[in-house]
Amino acid sequence: MDGLLKHFLIMVALTFLPTLELRASIPYGVAMLDGEVHWAVVALVCIAANILLAPLVWLFVHYVMHIFLKIGFINRIYEWMVKRTQKKVQKYVDRWGVIGLAFFIGVPLPGSGVYSGCLGAYLLNFKFRDYMIASAIGCFIAGAVVTAVMVSGTEMFHFMVKDPTHLGG
Repeated sequence: MDGLLKHFLIMVALTFLPTLELRASIPYGVAMLDGEVHWAVVALVCIAANILLAPLVWLFVHYVMHIFLKIGFINRIYEWMVKRTQKKVQKYVDRWGVIGLAFFIGVPLPGSGVYSGCLGAYLLNFKFRDYMIASAIGCFIAGAVVTAVMVSGTEMFHFMVKDPTHLGG
């Protein structure tokens, strides 16, 4: 049980890391817990952790960020991220609103996810409720995509490798 708990804590920690999120935690869980825990449980735990991350990021951006922006190099990095995120998110939001933000969060590519989605929501004056709806939908989209890739990849791998116990027989 201790090993299993350790793996679940690592999955949650990976989910909470900026730029990694579900792109790292689901593959880790599927690979490390293969045979011990069903891939659907791994996906649900990671998606739930990602959804729980959303309000924490929102609170940080809205209530703590301004303190750090008084530091020169942090402010420069923030300004760069702001321009980059606004440019990426704006086209989705203009066309699709909350669903556009959800798709931006849900695309499992570097530069998207709960962190950048929150920054985009902040810059575009989203309400907390709308951001949370977009985050939940986006987390389910990203979780489904990453899980599908992992499960099909894992199954494909098993299909391509011969079982050594059946050789010559």
